This record gives sequence, structure tokens and C-alpha cells, in this order.
Amino acid sequence: MKKKYLIVIADYYKDISEGLLKSALKLIPKSNLIRIVNVPGVFEIPVTISKNIDKYDGFLALGCVIKGQTPHFDFISQASTNAIMDLSIINKKPIGNGIITCINMKQAIARKHKGAEAAKAVISVLSQK
Repeated sequence: MKKKYLIVIADYYKDISEGLLKSALKLIPKSNLIRIVNVPGVFEIPVTISKNIDKYDGFLALGCVIKGQTPHFDFISQASTNAIMDLSIINKKPIGNGIITCINMKQAIARKHKGAEAAKAVISVLSQK
């Protein structure tokens, strides 16, 4: 059966986000409806999903947070992860968390394929009976 996916992608680190998206799209069957929405950063991903929660079957949250010299990294990473988990459980809809958290750009570049893992998780949950 055809499924509707919403992919919300934070393009703060555009090159990394494009890699995450490319790897995710390789796994989602082309017969499904896929909408992609860009947001400035990962903090905006949960609210964008929340606004669209009733319109789609599954969601992908894609983006990157790289540690800087302040605790901002910890707050953003934890807040977005908690919000995504809460949305998924409360609404009983799968949200693949493809937000990578890295210490530096080298790690981020090496993990651009992680979008596929998020897509695989959503596809798996949507196929459950």
C-alpha cells in the first residue's frame, strides 16, 4: 500500500544534510508520496513534524549538530531528540531520527549515510501489522 512520508531536513550544514537526504531516498520506494520540507536548523524539525502529523504516515528528521565551544550542542541535541520521541509515541507514528550529532565536521562527513538508517526504521515500523 502506498504510504505518505514527510522528510524534514535542517539545512544548516547543507552538504551534510544533502548526504543524509540522498541516502534516505535510496531506501524509500518510489511508489510512495514523499514531501521534503527544509528548515533552518534541527530545533525547528519537531514543530514542523507536529504541524503535519495528521497528514503523513511516517516521518524522517534529518540534520546535523556539531559540537562547538558552548553547551548549546547538548541542549539542542537533547531537546530535539526528546521532542521527536514524544511526538512519535503520543501520535503513534514512526519518526526516523536521522539527526547526527558529531564532535567535528570530519565525523559528520563520515556519517552522511545515516539518513538511510532512519528511513529503514520508519519503513520497518510502517510495515508492522
